Amino acid sequence: MSSSRQSMFSTMLPGRSARREKGIRNTMPIYIRRMREEDIPQVVEIEKIAFSRPWSKSVFKAAILLPYMAFYVAVQTGGAAEDRTGKHMEKIVGMCGVKKVFEDGEISNVAVHPACRGRGISRRMLAVLMREAGDEGVTSFTLEVRAGNAPAICLYESFGFRTEGIRPRFYEDPVEDGLVMWLRNPADAAGSQFT
Repeated sequence: MSSSRQSMFSTMLPGRSARREKGIRNTMPIYIRRMREEDIPQVVEIEKIAFSRPWSKSVFKAAILLPYMAFYVAVQTGGAAEDRTGKHMEKIVGMCGVKKVFEDGEISNVAVHPACRGRGISRRMLAVLMREAGDEGVTSFTLEVRAGNAPAICLYESFGFRTEGIRPRFYEDPVEDGLVMWLRNPADAAGSQFT
């Protein structure tokens, strides 16, 4: 992605609290960008925390190479750990992805590290994902979410998603129904979030 395109879609977020967990400081700015291969180890760690059946490094490595898939990460800047050369390492605090099939975009892997939740990071990642996918011709989005995940459902509904189906006992650990949600026309439902 060109630097001008990256800056156009990058979103800075100020921190609201000073909670700390495993090197993550909530007072640092966050920006959104496309996932790179070097992000995968950190992404997999968030997957393990967030999902009962997390994707592996090899699955992410293969997925980011597919032309119809796009993954995004929320990156914490400033104050992160340094690598062996003294260069600041980027700390990944969230991720999400989309599989583009003709005009439909299937959103997956929306997760934020627990120490950084409640800061609007998922909303920012989804806005960038949907804006970029829309630029590439995607006109509708779908996703699946646990029926009991009220914060996620509320977030998706705020974008205009509506439940159109239920997959009984879709999730494991614990067993729970999955809601199939769709956003059929993003421009009409919540256009201001994508422009």
